[in-house]
Amino acid sequence: MAKEEQLEGSDVVFDLINFLNSSPTAFHTVDEAKKLLKKAGFVQVSERDNWNLEAGKRYFFTRNYSTIVAFAIGKKYVPGNGCYIIGAHTDSPCLKLKPISKVTKGGYLEVGVQTYGGGLWHTWFDRDLTVAGRVIMREGKDAYSHKLVRIEEPILRIPNLAIHLDRNVQDGFKAELNKVVAGNGPVDSEDDKEKSNKITNTDDSRHHSILLQVRKAYNKDPFSFLVVFPLLLATHLGCEPDDLSDFELQACDTQPSTIAGAMKEFIFSGRLDNLCMSFCSLKAWPYKFPFLVRDQLVTPRIPPV
Repeated sequence: MAKEEQLEGSDVVFDLINFLNSSPTAFHTVDEAKKLLKKAGFVQVSERDNWNLEAGKRYFFTRNYSTIVAFAIGKKYVPGNGCYIIGAHTDSPCLKLKPISKVTKGGYLEVGVQTYGGGLWHTWFDRDLTVAGRVIMREGKDAYSHKLVRIEEPILRIPNLAIHLDRNVQDGFKAELNKVVAGNGPVDSEDDKEKSNKITNTDDSRHHSILLQVRKAYNKDPFSFLVVFPLLLATHLGCEPDDLSDFELQACDTQPSTIAGAMKEFIFSGRLDNLCMSFCSLKAWPYKFPFLVRDQLVTPRIPPV
């Protein structure tokens, strides 16, 4: 392999690593794809508008912030000609937060989750997990906006039991994935319930206030341990907890994707199914079609969820 080809290959690998680390959820994947397409000269259009498309130009649109469709029109295209299609999906198996995620048990705050897709769920145990996804925020009286969110710090964990508490675990792993541990502390007192209701502006909160609030601390007496919880969604977005109308979040690993192996021949990463395909179609298709000017076809790429 020529030196130039090796360098080009290395650039592609590093671009893939950056893409993986920037795409913990399908929403982030689409946002990253938008950046790459705009850099390649694509113009964003909306399904709500009438399109004025031109031959030889490139366009894309999104749906639900989790699907992106890009297409280029050949310079010599006429209605009735065919098209090329490349398809990939932007989502991967994960643990999604339930619509009502609030769980409290044994003095611990737990977050209710549900499995999404056909995952290897035993690989999620004993990992430093966090949350990422999208948040719907109130912007004035009748306006709402969509924001991406990703908490960098590990805040969740799915612990395995010690072997002497589960002697049969070696006979077959059986995962019961409906909640993950978020923290511990005195969470069951009436005082805490009153604070939680006040913070979330509801009498029956669907989610722990710790997930929504800016900061909360427990200090039972002058000699007790003071717990100051991480600055989570509201702080990360620079808003008040009451501004959070709804959100769609999932657990994700804080361990980044990396190049590894004795000869740096491997990529260690989750979500390779199917972010690898999404990346390849994004990387190759816009830049490797120099015949677009003389093409008679429409060349779309559709990576749906």
